[in-house]
Parts: sequence; C-alpha cells; structure tokens
Amino acid sequence: MMKKTLLFLALLALTAAAWAGDTATSKVDGKAAFERLKTLAGDWSGKGDGGMVTPVSYKVSANGSVVMETLFSGTPHEMITMYHLAGNDLVATHYCAGANQPHFKLDTEKSTPNELVMAFDGGTNIDMDKGSFMHGGKIAFAPDGGIVSEWDVYAAGKPAGAHTFHLSRVGK
Repeated sequence: MMKKTLLFLALLALTAAAWAGDTATSKVDGKAAFERLKTLAGDWSGKGDGGMVTPVSYKVSANGSVVMETLFSGTPHEMITMYHLAGNDLVATHYCAGANQPHFKLDTEKSTPNELVMAFDGGTNIDMDKGSFMHGGKIAFAPDGGIVSEWDVYAAGKPAGAHTFHLSRVGK
C-alpha cells in the first residue's frame, strides 16, 4: 500500500510540474514581447476590412528602444503606433487619424509568445461617452510567417466592432 501511495504521489508531482511548465511557456513578459515585435521590421501588405489592401511598415528606432508601426502611409488616414518598454511593461500609444491617442499595455495574462494582447490603458483626446477610438487589440504571429492584427473599436462607450488586418511581408 505504501509503494502505491508513493507511486501515486510521484505521478501527481510529475503531472503538476508538467502542467506548470506548459503554463509558464504559454505566457510572455513585456521584454520578450518587445523583442518579438522587433522581428516585424520591414514592409508588410495584406487585406484589411472589406478586402481593402493595407500597407503597413514596422521600423525599429531610437537605438532599439521603440518600434514604430505605420498604417496607410502617405494617405490622409495615416496612423502611427509607437511600442516601447516602460520598465518591464510593453506599452504603446496609437496616434489615430481620428485625432485621439489611446494608450495600451501588454496583457501578460492573456498574451502568449505567438499572440500579443494589448489592453486599453487610457489616452488623450478620448471622449469615452461619445467618441470612437481603438480600445485594445492583438497581434498574432501566424505559422506561415504572416501576422494578423486585430483592433477593437469603442464608440459611444461600448464595443462597436473590430478592424482586422491579415498581413504578409512584402516581397515574400
């Protein structure tokens, strides 16, 4: 009976250790997420909402301390999102064509190495009750080397849909 109990406890410990290991590897911290974003440097294109062709570029700047994402470059709807570390946290500010600037912070509980989830963290020029603004989103790294970027929109204080972009590197 004692051998069976010890065997059971050993198996339980191994199972718990394996489960804990899987959980730990599925999470990502701000620094690792920022390093992953840096790998996006270059030009991307793909389809956005309604099949619209969407040019996007990523540039690592300021001695590697910021990643600049530019959407719709050279158009009246050009928008820029700046990602950087604030201590150990990955944060971003989206400079929207709607003249507001929502701030985001990596949600480390929901993020994985292949899907970075950005949560709303305030902003400027945002009217929570009347305005329309980006309220959070995610960047998913696809197995084929592409990315899917999806951003939630809020309007009049409640969810109002999302903008999704399926992107591939230009020239690949």
